[in-house]
Amino acid sequence: MLEIRCPVCKKVLSEGPETRTFPFCSQRCKMVDLGRWLDEDYNISEPLEQSPHDEESPPESQSV
Repeated sequence: MLEIRCPVCKKVLSEGPETRTFPFCSQRCKMVDLGRWLDEDYNISEPLEQSPHDEESPPESQSV
């Protein structure tokens, strides 16, 4: 059986993907993770490369 752990507290999830707060063990850990995103504790280590679709998109309008 695959052991799934909460990414915040590392506690083993008892119910797995059926848990309402998956992949977190609780609402508290879910909110801790959201707070880390909002505080910009997480970041993308490398810039994303543009895809051909990005170049085809219309330019953003400038407000006057």
